[in-house]
Amino acid sequence: MTDSTVDRMVRAATALLDSLDDDQRAAAHFPWPSEEERQRWFYTPTDHGGLPLTRMRPVQQQRTMQLLATGLSRAGYVTAATIMGLENVLDELEGWDVDWGRERGRDPQLYWVAVFGEPSHAGPWSWRFGGHHVSVHHLVVDGRVQASTPCFFGADPAESPLLGGHLLRPLGAAEDLARDLVRSLDEERLARALLTPRAPVDIVSANRSRLSDGDHLLPLADTWRGRFTEQRLIDRVQTMHETAEARAGTRPEDRDAVRYTTVPKGLAARDMTAEQRDQLRALLDVYLRRVPDEIAEREAAKFAGDALLDVHLAWAGGTERGEPHYYRVQGPRLLVEYDNTQRDVNHIHSVWRDPEGDFGFDVLARHLAAHHAG
Repeated sequence: MTDSTVDRMVRAATALLDSLDDDQRAAAHFPWPSEEERQRWFYTPTDHGGLPLTRMRPVQQQRTMQLLATGLSRAGYVTAATIMGLENVLDELEGWDVDWGRERGRDPQLYWVAVFGEPSHAGPWSWRFGGHHVSVHHLVVDGRVQASTPCFFGADPAESPLLGGHLLRPLGAAEDLARDLVRSLDEERLARALLTPRAPVDIVSANRSRLSDGDHLLPLADTWRGRFTEQRLIDRVQTMHETAEARAGTRPEDRDAVRYTTVPKGLAARDMTAEQRDQLRALLDVYLRRVPDEIAEREAAKFAGDALLDVHLAWAGGTERGEPHYYRVQGPRLLVEYDNTQRDVNHIHSVWRDPEGDFGFDVLARHLAAHHAG
């Protein structure tokens, strides 16, 4: 029996592809498996691969957003749409003059869609939607959505003023729930959770397709598609990274403290109080429930009951609001990373990954073995 989510994805992807002309389709539709391209992903304002909204008619843009909505929960879709709209806010914040080598550097229509293979209930096929601060991936195999990571949301600015004294905070829960949890820890537990008092200037896993034990933070330039050829852009991206680390006071020992390891760092849920474990579960839900309910329920079930005990929380940076901070939630088949250090602690990056199954590595290996055995 197929998931209703798969039904919606097949209909939306088919409708989108059918609406494209030959040139558009050549950009958006990749033959299966196209693994090198399928496993590339980004969260910087670079070319994410596929067909951008800027090359679509309005109805095609709408169909792209319909496809995106099939891969997110209602709250997840609203969050993603808000993040995309922040490009207009960021453009104004930066004085309208950041271009990144193109006519407009901050553009709410520079989001790309790509479909790999033929949309069907059986599969395998997959699709990707991404642009600045949004990266969504789904793989369909044997009538089910089998993989939904990496799933990245960011926000710049992380908070913006609204009328009446309210704040727009698309990722506010990811910040507040984690801070409440870490501040609830007693001195001994906090010492085990705290990796370093200096937060890294970005998520450590970056946009690597596969993670390896010992991975360190990547330079900003390495998170873009290709290398800049204009010297002014080369200098800009290098200066941005160096300035961020200088302001943070990053030392070699800080970089080593937050490097990715396959053995989780920090405080295990088994060593938390029952109330703190509930807080950790609520924080985890902020990430898992980005996706449609039936997928989110399957993911949440992996950490139900005692399965949560092996999940670890690690923190770097300050614990007061407004202080640069970073955290990691890691356990079996789970990596969550969050960072808010840039733009005077008003620029969030957050990602949910499965280090063993991103892009469906494990599922596709089993599928290939089953269909080619003997």
